[in-house]
Amino acid sequence: MRVRFWGVRGSLPVPGQKTERYGGNTSCVEVRSAAGTRVVVDAGTGIRKLGKELGTDADAGRTDVHLLISHTHWDHIQGLPYFSPLYQRGNKLSVYARKRDDLHLHAVFASQTDDPYFPVPFAEAQAEIAFRELTDSAKFEIADVKVACARLNHPYIATAYRLTVDGASVVYVSDTAPFTDILFEDEFVERPPSPGAELPARDRQKLARMRDGVVRLCAGADLVIYDTMFTSEDYQRIPHYGHSRPSDAVDICREADARRLVLFHHAPERTDTEIDGILAETRTLAARDGGALEVMAAYEGLDVELGRG
Repeated sequence: MRVRFWGVRGSLPVPGQKTERYGGNTSCVEVRSAAGTRVVVDAGTGIRKLGKELGTDADAGRTDVHLLISHTHWDHIQGLPYFSPLYQRGNKLSVYARKRDDLHLHAVFASQTDDPYFPVPFAEAQAEIAFRELTDSAKFEIADVKVACARLNHPYIATAYRLTVDGASVVYVSDTAPFTDILFEDEFVERPPSPGAELPARDRQKLARMRDGVVRLCAGADLVIYDTMFTSEDYQRIPHYGHSRPSDAVDICREADARRLVLFHHAPERTDTEIDGILAETRTLAARDGGALEVMAAYEGLDVELGRG
């Protein structure tokens, strides 16, 4: 299994001198098995470059991509209209995401290319496109890749994915808030509680079950890609935007006995130098009490080989 990072930012793309090393494109991670099965998680702006690498018009009909969407916030789908294999007849794209009660998944993606927002309607895509709506705890297979899901604590709800193939597992956990200060559902929270405030018993129980589900999903994983958009200072300032701190990721990974953590979904204002500092601090935290958890920071072009093949 090979894991390659095409986009590692949250919120919006941020090209420029201060983001050159880690990259400025939004979330997109490719997982490819030794047998050639290609699974892509999220379709931020990073997916555009992936599409270019997959081929030109001469390669039409040879591309078969399975796209797992964590949730349909803009930074996780905004690159899909620029994914060139969509416009080549004979290519195949299978899109998987959590089932919504109000809209079918097809309608969500079609709406982002409606006039006047985009010149090419989604209906004019030439590739064969299929949609599969998922439950929070879905388990299924994509060829040789086993996929398991868990719910995350994010506004309007997000999904974490575990992909297992070639004797290894990678887990993608983005976006999520800590499982302590607020419960996010599929409606807007008008008056969020203050950090540390006592939550209703029902919310505490639901959050505890959600956290347990994420720990189980990460159990023994070779690689965990985790939303670490916030520093501790960020979280105190804007606690209810649905994102985690590196310490939250370390706690989950250590409890799950995961081997390696990748810091992901970097804040758009975070410079390369600041990410260097966060990485160093997180490595120190992970090493406390003899911890064996390896820590990396995601950057565009990072390519990790796991398992057999």
